Formats: sequence, C-alpha cells, structure tokens
Amino acid sequence: MIKGLYEAHLPVRDLKKSIDFYQNLGLELASTTESYAFFWIEKGKSWLGLWEGEQVDLPYHVSIRHVAFQVDSDDLDQAKEWLKERGVEVNEFFGFSPDRQPLILPNNPQVHAAIYFEDPDGNLLEFISPLRIDVKEELPMMELHEWKKRDKS
Repeated sequence: MIKGLYEAHLPVRDLKKSIDFYQNLGLELASTTESYAFFWIEKGKSWLGLWEGEQVDLPYHVSIRHVAFQVDSDDLDQAKEWLKERGVEVNEFFGFSPDRQPLILPNNPQVHAAIYFEDPDGNLLEFISPLRIDVKEELPMMELHEWKKRDKS
C-alpha cells in the first residue's frame, strides 16, 4: 500500500528568504503563492511544502519540524564542504559537533550516516544515507570514519 513519503511541511517566517535558501540547496520550486511554496525533492515523486506564518514561533520539537533528505553515501564525504559553500553551517546533534559529522545512527538492524543543519527558521534538516540494513550487533553512535574502519562488508 504505502510506497514512500510524498510530502513534508515546515513553517517559515519569511517565505522569500526560505525560497532562496532551499533553491540554494538545489531544490526546484514546484509552485508558490503569497503564503506557501512547494519544492520538488524528487520531481513527480516527493516534495517539501513551506508555509509562512506565526506557527514558526510555537514551541519547537524535532518531531514536528524536521526533514531528512536522502543522499548517496559517497556524497556525505563532501556534504559539509558543499553546505559551507552555500553559507550553511552544520549543527551539533546527538552530542556530535560539526567536525565529528557525518555520524552513524545505529537503528539496528539498520545503520545510517547523517549530517544535521538548519534552515533560516531553525527547522532541523538532515542529509541521511542508508549504509546497511542487516547489522546484527548493537552499535554505539560513532563518526562515519570509525564505521568505515569497523565495517568490512
């Protein structure tokens, strides 16, 4: 029945500033009005809606203001530099400073690598890449370079 995630939505204070930010990340603007904009994440398959308004000032929680963009694992090695070139800073997350990312998320039996950053309104964004879906051992969170030393598959 469910084939994937089609859309996610985030609140923004300044729609024009947010449109510029997400276009700078390489997303294609699909449609816009005075109060909202939609960007293709994967054209025809998934998009991100941005909604201008006062809801930005409501209490923040990652579960309601977070979007993860899937990227290839090879791209994570360059992701921090790519973001820096666009004026975007990597954030500390899960106790991992920007210099310790990408980090490994051991959601056993799956293992993902991720980098965290924010948009102009403090919405948490993530580049994430699935690495393995069949890990049998319990793993701690670690830096990606540590994972590469351990993982021999």
